[in-house]
Amino acid sequence: MRLADRSRLTALLGGLAVAFVALTAAVPARKPGEMLVYKSPSCGCCKKWVDQMRQQGFTVTTRDLDDMGPIKADLGIPAAAHSCHTAVIDGYVIEGHVPSADIKRLLEEKPKVTGLAVPGMVVGSPGMEGPDPEPYDVVTFDAKGHSTVFSKH
Repeated sequence: MRLADRSRLTALLGGLAVAFVALTAAVPARKPGEMLVYKSPSCGCCKKWVDQMRQQGFTVTTRDLDDMGPIKADLGIPAAAHSCHTAVIDGYVIEGHVPSADIKRLLEEKPKVTGLAVPGMVVGSPGMEGPDPEPYDVVTFDAKGHSTVFSKH
């Protein structure tokens, strides 16, 4: 094989490797009931939320990402619903500090929505415990941009 052909082959294989890594980073949880959580490697409240989900019986795998924007866009999360971490379970998207009871209810009722969200960083939500907890809503969202209140806390 000529040197030029080897260089082209190396460049092609390198490009394919980058594409493979990008695609596998966005692959949702594959096993029923397994939660895949995308989070920043430095986020303490994300780790607390993951720990609480495990304590509530969820099997959780985490993927640390430095830039959460692309995964949120790929999963169809509206900007108004953004929070710090994003999870996928049984085809649903969970954005932010959603309580485990709401996730369990979602999985039991199976509504026709993309997922649930607790927009922002609400003090008093799971993983964000602290003094002076704030009331907050868990909302549904779908691909058409519709949102409804799923529960109030």
